[in-house]
Amino acid sequence: MIDFQNVTKLLGGKSILDNASFRINQGERVGMVGPNGAGKTTVFSMILGELPPDKGEILIPERLRIGILRQQIDLSDKQEDVLSYVAATGELPLIQARLAEVERALETDPANRQLLDEFGHLQTTYEHLGGYDSGHRAEAALAGLGFDEDVFHKPLNSFSGGWQMRASMARVLLSEPDILLLDEPSNYLDIPAVEWLQRRLRVYTGTLLLISHDRFLLNSLTNVTLEINGGKATRYSGSYSKYVVERETRSALAEAARKNTEKRRDKLKENIERFRYKASKAAQVQMWIKMLDKIETEELPEQLHFQGRIRIPEPPRCGAEVCAVENVSHSYDGARFVFRDVSFTVNNGDKLGIVGYNGMGKTTLLRIIAGTLAPTSGRARLGHNVVIGYQAQEFAELLPAEEAAYDVVKHAAPGDTPPSRIREILGAFGFSGDDAMKQCKVLSGGEKIRLCFARIFVNPPNLLILDEPTTHLDIAAREALQDAIMNYKGTVCFVSHDLEFIRGTATTILEMRHDRVKRFFGNFDYYKEKLAEEEAANAPASNNQQSKTSSSASSAASAASNSSANSGSAAQPQPQTAGKDRRREKAAKRNALLPEKRRIERGLAKCEKIIEDAENEKAEIDKQLMEATPQTDFAALQKRRKALDYDIAEATVEWERLASEHEEFMKKYNDAD
Repeated sequence: MIDFQNVTKLLGGKSILDNASFRINQGERVGMVGPNGAGKTTVFSMILGELPPDKGEILIPERLRIGILRQQIDLSDKQEDVLSYVAATGELPLIQARLAEVERALETDPANRQLLDEFGHLQTTYEHLGGYDSGHRAEAALAGLGFDEDVFHKPLNSFSGGWQMRASMARVLLSEPDILLLDEPSNYLDIPAVEWLQRRLRVYTGTLLLISHDRFLLNSLTNVTLEINGGKATRYSGSYSKYVVERETRSALAEAARKNTEKRRDKLKENIERFRYKASKAAQVQMWIKMLDKIETEELPEQLHFQGRIRIPEPPRCGAEVCAVENVSHSYDGARFVFRDVSFTVNNGDKLGIVGYNGMGKTTLLRIIAGTLAPTSGRARLGHNVVIGYQAQEFAELLPAEEAAYDVVKHAAPGDTPPSRIREILGAFGFSGDDAMKQCKVLSGGEKIRLCFARIFVNPPNLLILDEPTTHLDIAAREALQDAIMNYKGTVCFVSHDLEFIRGTATTILEMRHDRVKRFFGNFDYYKEKLAEEEAANAPASNNQQSKTSSSASSAASAASNSSANSGSAAQPQPQTAGKDRRREKAAKRNALLPEKRRIERGLAKCEKIIEDAENEKAEIDKQLMEATPQTDFAALQKRRKALDYDIAEATVEWERLASEHEEFMKKYNDAD
């Protein structure tokens, strides 16, 4: 399908591909990964024929329809309404135009056989491409991406860039191309829209190439991973999570091979030096020298992303209640309210993820909590000794271009902060050594975000407020931030469109809709379960079931009425009998709840066992590291220790979810007494 043969491409003196060869087969779903700036988007441009290779060949069969969604688009000249723009996909506009021309020609020459045949052929093609239901499909796609029905007929150029990007996405998806190229499609999507996109792409039958930092999309949509890094293109089987494991395995094998090669090289050098001047060993020494020249050093895979951990300082102590939002409403124009009468509390240690469609007021709510925006009514009251660290979505773009990273953090630090402490904070966020003196204007998007975090934590907060913190971060930096927040002992309120980031950090969810703001006391998966339960409960029953239920109820009522009429006062239960019935009823209720109670308690016990075993194994690893010998495999021990940290974190999140569920369940269980 797509065949790169020994392709070399240089851009600005940088090697994007260096004699790279790879093939993408028909129907494969490829996730393209690599560090920012490695050249993933350039590979897309080469597939489209916009950039020729400097050397080598790129082979793509002719007549294949290629659809592309780019990171940046400009639709400022598009005056047609958004629905018409989305519905006019692929060849449909050309066919429509030709149909109109042929129809006008037939008005003057209705018997023209050639025109009649062409008209019939065009109609068949138009129908085959879905032209007659394109409007309905466009409406469904726009609704799935968050467009309200009342804006379908607004001019496309009246929308913001983010909404224009959504419209372009709907248009390219509806065109059903043979090859679909998507470059960071989730950048402008909220979580409901990301989930819609994932469902839509799962049924796409063509060949998919996806550049994304969104682990949810990569893991749920791709079956091949193509790494672009350091001029090389390396193909891995499987989704992103399988690729990570496979890459670590390959790196470990390459490292082991490199060590063995170095041992062989050292041994040969030792033999050469030892016997160089012995005439009887001259021939063997020459053979060893030739062997030494032929030994090639094993190449290790280049590091992909930001390395190291983000180390968040210990938060200062504060009260149990960190923030109380009390009957808060807000309107920017005094007429239309973003939200009304929102009330909730944030307790010490909460990791509150705020979700909902764009436009529901998530950023506005964060700004009110942070104190940078006064609400129209109500108030956000902070608890005792609360120190806020606020990361606004747009702050990274406002960094002074000429200032060095060190100066940005220094200006935010208390006056008595020593330079060593500033350097320490910068190092914790990936700015070690000379990197601390980089000017803001040369920083990548990910580096700017990390610098903003360093600026916050030079004066440690205990309430961290984050608006889209993963924007511009590559996958490794997102994972590092996720680990840092998960282990942070302070309180976090955040908005993010990265589903995996929310799933890995939030312990409680606040959902914002047009008609409600509701708190869910559990993680993101718990929230999704509750939504599914709500939808199932609100689903209308079938007519047959309704009529059957009505009939049963009517029969029961009739029987009860007749029994009462015939028996008179004798139908009333005696007090002793009524008491027994109530006890039986309560016992039956509790028995019905027992399986659910046991399920939750088994889950809690399982999580506790996982945490206990993992902590014990970590202690044993720490002991081995403390008592290390030259034979100790440090890399394997550190890798296992990191895996245990992940296991503990996952089990802890699940335990917290089950503990909240158990608390709610026991209220219902005890009510049965």
